[in-house]
Amino acid sequence: MAAHPLDDRTMLERVSALDEARARRIELEFREGFRVVDEIGGPAVTLFGSARIRDGLLYDAARETGRLFAEAGFAVITGGGPGLMEAANRGAKEGGGLSVGFAIELRHEERPNAYLDICMTFEHFYARKVMLVKAAEGFVLFPGGFGTLDELFESLTLIQTEKVQHFPVVLCGTDYWGGLVEWMHENPLRHGLISPEDEQLLMMIDDPREAVISVLDCYRRVCAESPFDPVKADAQ
Repeated sequence: MAAHPLDDRTMLERVSALDEARARRIELEFREGFRVVDEIGGPAVTLFGSARIRDGLLYDAARETGRLFAEAGFAVITGGGPGLMEAANRGAKEGGGLSVGFAIELRHEERPNAYLDICMTFEHFYARKVMLVKAAEGFVLFPGGFGTLDELFESLTLIQTEKVQHFPVVLCGTDYWGGLVEWMHENPLRHGLISPEDEQLLMMIDDPREAVISVLDCYRRVCAESPFDPVKADAQ
């Protein structure tokens, strides 16, 4: 679907008499997003990664991670696109789980991948980002570009500021993420711009099974501490 003329860029560039119409469209998009999140039902994990990596070891790792989460009873959510997002959704289908895509309308973006049970395409990035967080018990991030980095730092900020309940943020691929983690230690932390506990908000691993175990362990812990949580940890 082509981008609507009332898109993010238009809204951010100027104020016009159409602002009320934009606000209404945004409200409707949020409402539909909340409905889709409710449709997911059980526990879920959001996986991020590049749309440009379409095969190879990283593709296989994302596919395996999606499969393992599905076998553990988790829905797998991605941005719905190709590459590593496709790999994770494909693995979820192979594992017998629910595969979800929250896609975005972009002028040069490909259609949602073919491995989705539930798909919603958003016009606005911020509505989409809320759903990617709202539906998830954890984030797993494979190598990616600006979009993946944006999701990483937004999730860390939300957890740091206690706007969301603490949940695992797992970086898959030490070769790729190691330099960034080292930079965070040598610069923001050393200059007192983040706290030592902030550095502990994320973990870096290489094995898909470890990524799954990290999210499952935290989920079980949260469920054990929250007797009113309607979804109990039955993922084994």
